[in-house]
Amino acid sequence: MKLGVFTVLFSDKNVDEMLDYVASMGIEAVELGTGGYPGDAHCKVDELLEDEKKQKDFLEKIAGRGLMISALSCHGNPLHPQKAMAEEANTVFIKTLQLASKLGVPVVNTFSGCPGDHEDAKYPNWPVAPWPNEYQEILKWQWEEKIIPYWKEKAALAEQLNVKIGLELHGGFSVHTPATLLRLREACGPAIGANLDPSHMWWQGIDPVESIKILGRKNAIHHFHAKDTIIDQPNTNRNGLTDMTSYSDMQNRSWYFRTVGFGHDAKVWADIISTLRLYGYDYVVSIEHEDGLMSVDEGFAKAIQTLKLVMVRESVGGMWWV
Repeated sequence: MKLGVFTVLFSDKNVDEMLDYVASMGIEAVELGTGGYPGDAHCKVDELLEDEKKQKDFLEKIAGRGLMISALSCHGNPLHPQKAMAEEANTVFIKTLQLASKLGVPVVNTFSGCPGDHEDAKYPNWPVAPWPNEYQEILKWQWEEKIIPYWKEKAALAEQLNVKIGLELHGGFSVHTPATLLRLREACGPAIGANLDPSHMWWQGIDPVESIKILGRKNAIHHFHAKDTIIDQPNTNRNGLTDMTSYSDMQNRSWYFRTVGFGHDAKVWADIISTLRLYGYDYVVSIEHEDGLMSVDEGFAKAIQTLKLVMVRESVGGMWWV
């Protein structure tokens, strides 16, 4: 396993400054934003895509610091009912798949997207209850008419390019649980997998260790984010887990993100890392920092401290004790 970081944290630094900094902190892999919600501060797709020399120089710049690229990320909503927004996300995603193939990056991370509830909708509709029955009708229409057709096409393209798609299981999007990820994977093929982030499991009431087992049995974890969450039970009793309180109003939210080790202790994270290894994941653990209580630099450093203690880097080889 390698310790990585989602470099959107350092969008205020140019690519050389960012690479120097993360390498000095002991990071071994970088996950680079190429557009969409993460932005493209460190990886300009249009500049790189058709220029082999720039691609070579870019890779050498990264390798020269002892780093690798774990994934390219372009989180957006390619199923947005407003066509201009959907097309923008779709275009960035396709270009990112193509660039990943050229750079030899094995994974592209994004969201599944979320459609509206009919062809003329203006906004996404995320059904979260089976009744009244209209919600089931909406969900059926979304999956049959929008979600599966789109991702079946994109999975085929990813396979042609020898790239895997890591969908982040994130509330507000159609694929947000192990079950919805496996439903899409079954319909579209093994190019579809998870960019699994335990922070989004906790707030949905899902045990991340069990989610790793569910997805790991199907070899469906393509990438992994390291981010923590705290549940404020008194606020949850009032607001529920689908809490619409602003992220900035942390005192009154049911849950909020923390840096690794500040929502759950090192033993919990040791269990997560061990279960990843147990179910065959031996790739990058990519730190994502969205902690409203500490700076980027402090949160990043504390996440590294926690994860370095629990990372499993060496394979067993032979079981000498049997």
